[in-house]
Amino acid sequence: MQQEALGMVETKGLVGAIEAADAMVKSANVVLMGYEKIGSGLVTVMVRGDVGAVKAATDAGAVAASKIGEVVSVHVIPRPHTEVEKILPRGLSASAAQ
Repeated sequence: MQQEALGMVETKGLVGAIEAADAMVKSANVVLMGYEKIGSGLVTVMVRGDVGAVKAATDAGAVAASKIGEVVSVHVIPRPHTEVEKILPRGLSASAAQ
């Protein structure tokens, strides 16, 4: 099984996170894995797919979210190690995406 990239866009506030999620799934062939409320108003939206698609999606999501709110962080992990799957929110592992 080929590992999929993991892309994350973290925003301050839910509205920006929803805008980012919408832009990400519309701009590239990625699967929206969900979101995680971090605390202090921070929300992280996560997508999976091939590296190029995830990079394009996170770029589009960050641009869209920044138009209506604050983007805190954007990151793509091209091939997350299997051990990383253990700390992802429940249901966000690569095997759950299939």
